Parts: sequence; structure tokens; C-alpha cells
Amino acid sequence: MREIKSNKKNPLTKVFIKLCRIFGFEVIDQSNFTIPTSNKSINESISIPGKKSVTLPLGKIEITRPVKSLDIILRTCMSVNMLTQSKKRMFEKSKEEYTKRTLISITKSVNHAKNIFKNIKFKIYIIDHNSEKNQIDEMKNILKKSDINFEIQNLEFKKFSSYINSINEENKEVTQNQMSNMSNIHQSLLLSKEKSEDLIYFVEDDYIHETTSLSEILYTYERIASLTKQELIICPTDYPYLYTKSENTRIFLGENRHWRQVDQTLCTFLTSKKIIDKYWTVLTSMCKVEHYPFEKPLHNIYKKELCVSPIPSLAVHFTNVNSIYGLSPNVDWKKLWDKNEN
Repeated sequence: MREIKSNKKNPLTKVFIKLCRIFGFEVIDQSNFTIPTSNKSINESISIPGKKSVTLPLGKIEITRPVKSLDIILRTCMSVNMLTQSKKRMFEKSKEEYTKRTLISITKSVNHAKNIFKNIKFKIYIIDHNSEKNQIDEMKNILKKSDINFEIQNLEFKKFSSYINSINEENKEVTQNQMSNMSNIHQSLLLSKEKSEDLIYFVEDDYIHETTSLSEILYTYERIASLTKQELIICPTDYPYLYTKSENTRIFLGENRHWRQVDQTLCTFLTSKKIIDKYWTVLTSMCKVEHYPFEKPLHNIYKKELCVSPIPSLAVHFTNVNSIYGLSPNVDWKKLWDKNEN
């Protein structure tokens, strides 16, 4: 990128700026922190979704892998507090409250992303198990207020639980709660295979999102996929357990976050239809055998495909305060919780 000092009274400068616009160059006026070719301040985004990713001072990456659509598949179960433990969650509220705030945060993030990525189709699916009618109605009301296309399904538990081995890899009996979780993942995967056109975000009902989370993820997917010429997996959460050991990684620059390669996640992640089709057998193995760790099939995929997570986090897993799989570091948890009350 070239740097010049713009002078609005100078006709030659005006001509130069017009020529830069024609040829797709950006001009920075470092005297007043503006970008006259885009009529923006230097702190505003000048990336164009689906066309180019621009970061200062590195310049431009042409987007060769634009995103067409994003389907969000939210797995809900308000009758179960926590999957495998009896500990209370941070703030010690009912599971219904975490699910509600998760959904509110997702709708805010989708609406924010819709204003930026105007050519992307968004839809929210909810696959619910055993929630009360009034709880389902509250989710419907939240979605109706958001003006986002949505669909709510009941989990077909009997159908999908029939695929599950009753004994897990630790030679223990699989619990009913875990069977419900595995069945919901199975139905979610099938839904993505049948309905999705491009990106799919699989998310659990205790992840509260920053408003900018989905726009940042979409910017990042287009940028990194165009840079590496490959599909990828994005985890929205910076988990504490990722810092329990020292290991080599790769660092990428997103729109407003740094991203690092990781080789482990939980079951909240975003990827493409191409990845789902390519690793269908591996992914559905999670729905048939309870592995140890449970996410081992995902981790095996990450040995072959790029998976990245943000620093700092874009979504926080609101579990027990002492869990290494929960609250992300360097995030104001209380602020995030409070702003998604309604």
C-alpha cells in the first residue's frame, strides 16, 4: 500500500484518489488517519465480503472462496443442567437461562452479520430434546423478533439412540444424557447434509456469543480459505485447556482477531458442507460410540484439516467456573452475560 497526505484543496490529489479507486488501490492519509479512497477512518473495516480482505499495513487478499450461506444448528435440552457432572454453572441459574441467553446472543450476532454479508443466506435450526412447551415458545418468540429464518425440530431420540453402542470405550455404560447428546449430534449432521449449501455452525446451548462473533468468523473463513486454498474448521471459543501445555502452532490474522491453529475442540464448531461430506464416516462415529475423549473423531480430522480458534474468544462456554473446558481467559464474562439478558 502507498501512503500519501491528502489535500482536499489540491485538484491533483483528487484526480489521484479517483484513479486509485478505479484500479482498486487504497490510499492512506496518515496525517489524519483516514482512507480517502473509501471515505472511512483508518479504524473502520475496508474489507469487502466475498471480494477482498484488507488489513493494514499488510494489504489485500483477493477472496477466492466466498461464503454462500450459513446454517446454524443449535442443540438444546433444557431438562438437563450439565451433561456429565452435577456441579453448578457460573451464576448458578437454571439451564433454561443459559439456553435463552445463548439464543439471544446468536440472533444478535446473525443480525449484525446480515448487515455486512448481504449476499449470504442465514438460517437458524434448533433441535430440541425434552424442553417444556413454554420453553419452546420462548425460543420461538426470540426468533420471531429477530427477523431470521428459522426452524425448530424435536429430537428423534428413539431413532438415533438405536445406533449407539451401550458400552463406551472405557468399558462403561453410556448414560441417557450422553445418548441424548449423541443422538442430537447425529440428527444435526444429517440435517446439515440434507439442507445446507455451504457453511454449517454446530453449537451447544450454553455458548454465549459476542455480537461480532459471526461476522468475524465469516471474514476469517473467507480470508484463510482463500489464503490456504483449502476448507477449514473454526472453533469460536478460546478454551482454557488449550493453554495447559506448550506446543507449536500457526498464527493467522483475521479482521479483528488473531487466530491460531488448534488440534482439539469440543462439539461447538463451524465448517463447510465439503468437510462434512468428506469426513462423514468419522463424524458419525461420534454418534455411535462414546469415545474417550468424546471428541476424539474430531481431533483425528484436525490432524488432516486446518482448525483455528480466536484470541481472544468470540463465544464463551458458560460451564462451571473451575472447568478447563469453560470460561475463556481475558474476557469480561459478567458483561457478556448481562448484555444478553434480553
